[in-house]
Amino acid sequence: MTKLKLGPLADDRPVKLTVELSAAVHRDLAAYAAALATETGSEAVTPEKLVAPMLARFMATDRAFTKSQRQGMSKDSA
Repeated sequence: MTKLKLGPLADDRPVKLTVELSAAVHRDLAAYAAALATETGSEAVTPEKLVAPMLARFMATDRAFTKSQRQGMSKDSA
């Protein structure tokens, strides 16, 4: 199996957010949760617990977003 992009999930204080997902995305999240549990040797997590770390990973690896964040910070510090 290839290495998944997410590792073990941090236990962080959550902020409640309601979203609607297609059934296909929910099925894929459930499958990803099972694969993550197998890869990390941990207990399976619910699909809901994957959304935040997946979004965080996506934003952290989006070059245009991180560039805009850096430019925004440099403007704030000027």
